[in-house]
Amino acid sequence: MKKTILKLSSALFLFLSMITQTNAQDITGAWAGNIKLQKTEVPILFNIKNEGDGLTCTMDSPTQGVADFPMDKIDFTDNVLTIELKQVGLKYVGNYKNNTFEGTLIQTGTEDHPLTLTKTVKTLPGNTDLPSSEAELNKLMQKGKGDFKYSVEDYFAKPKASAFSFSPNGAYLAYKEKDENAKNHVYVKSLETDKVTQVIKEEDELIRAFGWANNNRLVYIMDKGGNENYHLFAVNLDGSNQAELTPFDGVKVNILNSLKEDKEHMIISMNQNNPQIFEPYKINITTGELVQLYKNDDAANPIDGYEFDKDGKLRGFSRLRDGVNMDLYYTTDGKNYEIKKKLNWKQTFSIISFNYASDNPDDAYVVSNLDTDKTEIYLYDLKEDKVIKKLFSNKEFDVSSLRLSRKRNYELDYFAYEGEKQEIVPVSDYYKKLHKKITAKFPKYNYSIAGVTDEEDKYLIFLQSDKLYGMYYAYDPIKDEFKLLYNLMPNLKEEDMAEMRPISFKSRDGMHIHGYITLPKAAIDGKKVPVIVNPHGGPQGIRDSWGFNPEAQLFASRGYATLQVNFRISGGYGKSFLESGFKQIGRKAMDDVEDGLHYVVKKGWVDKNNVAIYGGSHGGYAVLRGLTKTPDLYACGVDYVGVSNLFTFMKTIPPYWKPYIKIMKEVWYDEDEASEKVIMEEVSPAYHIDKIKKPLFVVQGANDPRVNIDESDQIVKALREKGVDVPYMVKYDEGHGFHKEENRLDLYKAMMGFYAEHLNN
Repeated sequence: MKKTILKLSSALFLFLSMITQTNAQDITGAWAGNIKLQKTEVPILFNIKNEGDGLTCTMDSPTQGVADFPMDKIDFTDNVLTIELKQVGLKYVGNYKNNTFEGTLIQTGTEDHPLTLTKTVKTLPGNTDLPSSEAELNKLMQKGKGDFKYSVEDYFAKPKASAFSFSPNGAYLAYKEKDENAKNHVYVKSLETDKVTQVIKEEDELIRAFGWANNNRLVYIMDKGGNENYHLFAVNLDGSNQAELTPFDGVKVNILNSLKEDKEHMIISMNQNNPQIFEPYKINITTGELVQLYKNDDAANPIDGYEFDKDGKLRGFSRLRDGVNMDLYYTTDGKNYEIKKKLNWKQTFSIISFNYASDNPDDAYVVSNLDTDKTEIYLYDLKEDKVIKKLFSNKEFDVSSLRLSRKRNYELDYFAYEGEKQEIVPVSDYYKKLHKKITAKFPKYNYSIAGVTDEEDKYLIFLQSDKLYGMYYAYDPIKDEFKLLYNLMPNLKEEDMAEMRPISFKSRDGMHIHGYITLPKAAIDGKKVPVIVNPHGGPQGIRDSWGFNPEAQLFASRGYATLQVNFRISGGYGKSFLESGFKQIGRKAMDDVEDGLHYVVKKGWVDKNNVAIYGGSHGGYAVLRGLTKTPDLYACGVDYVGVSNLFTFMKTIPPYWKPYIKIMKEVWYDEDEASEKVIMEEVSPAYHIDKIKKPLFVVQGANDPRVNIDESDQIVKALREKGVDVPYMVKYDEGHGFHKEENRLDLYKAMMGFYAEHLNN
């Protein structure tokens, strides 16, 4: 039966062009029913429309986050409805009688499933009766108003211009610029003539990212309403020849290699043939012509990642085995791929880059923790499967980043890692001089190289600190000249911003935990202030970082401190620290957050009776868990796209997460293990609604593919049934988090009203 689930799941996500036939009977509209797979009811909804000369049909499966997937044939003749998705042998045949279709859903190689369809009205995701009204949310926003120097817009309105990048030859500068309607269009400026051209117009959907494909053409990605099924687009630098290169509904695109040596192509991956796994393609950035480079056809043991060199040759790949192991394959002849490493998923051995400066084509820079707790960087011979030289390591933190100079025959310029702050360690003589110039010029800031031209005659330098939102500088190494290009948020004066301090403390069981506290001026002056505890998302492998945090700065401007704890399971602190949090989500990982709070209380910075908890994704889960685990510790909570029920969360993950379900169960919990099922019930907030006795504000994106809207609906509905007033903000044009400016402003205005009502300041 397990095989049946996988095949049907695949069918729900595939796309083919639509061919339609019909007769006179009007059957347009939405038709819903359920099929039973094992003990689970899987809802199916067919949307039938009359378009042009005939009918078209799409299919929804709400529990899997699927919407509007086109079927390739629909026929209604003699009261018999036939709907097909031929590529996977999926067919529905039903007889029309008394406003229902009695029929069967059939797929080649699986058992048939009875499916009765009844006429319904297609609705928005989730329970639309639950979200608070606009008037109710506006009333909440009003409570946050006051005589403040900076408004919510000052922190969360997008910069007037952003995302600067030089063309490879340095002749042009591309960037986003916001109009009066908060739309962020992409412009290209000639650095010779100063002529500015709008090349990409942002309309309903956000331009999620863009960049230069070559000197004459840019690429960009967009999805629909935050569903994260990214499509690839391209346009010439003068705005002409705009094209959607991957017009495949329900398919997600990832860019694997920009192919600097091939101006007309790049390498992408797509889950076009199977929604659960990705395969690599070479794509022509002008015509969209696709060439599949390798088949990922073992769905039980799919390829997890591909290693292409600068010339676009597939040198290796990592294959998931048995759901929890990872095998690294490598080729020396370009045809035969042999296993070089057999790893479990907890181990790290990955190729950063091939060493193009070496005469040995099998030399590579790799990051590994096979023999160490922290990841380290090595020069490695992949053919011989041996270390040539250990290049860089740190005793306290994982290291994994380096930069090579394409201009100077791929000379190694620097290593970088994240400790308490971002650190750059120069290597080449060239870069040692450049690093010294930059740090001498900007001693107060962290910097990063945001871009460099092919000839290294223009550098784009991005500066930031805990008090500076960000500035772009151009550096001309020939003239030895720095020039300010743009201050992203000049309205936010550094002298008014709060300090973010790195902290560390011992957990109750003796672990060394790192984190950050952002303190408003009153706390610096000795007053105990309210604090907002802000657990991060993920949770595994993610961490909080030092730098400008607009949330923490907004909170500080209202008199609240912000505590961020890199609890066990956070990334960057080594293998043992990461693994110590497995099977501890909602338990010891939550203890670490509480211990961090006790630490900052003991330091005298914050008021223990004025504590809020707020977070997104896993952080949202931590909010709900905190309000049920230690209900007297917090005065209120804000749950932002958070998990509420571990059982339903595991059943509604995106299809491309499903190959990793065994890993998820090793990180979280496995309900098939009796002892762990008990723990899942213990740490699932939806099972402990009666323990929530403090005010809660819930926020959700309706199209979230990771945390289904049902996770928020469950909590809100249960609390409302208890008579608890729970403000509930849902945005129907967002997914996993709010990215549209107007929605983000609504969120933080309502949040500040909620804190003003429930935190004494």
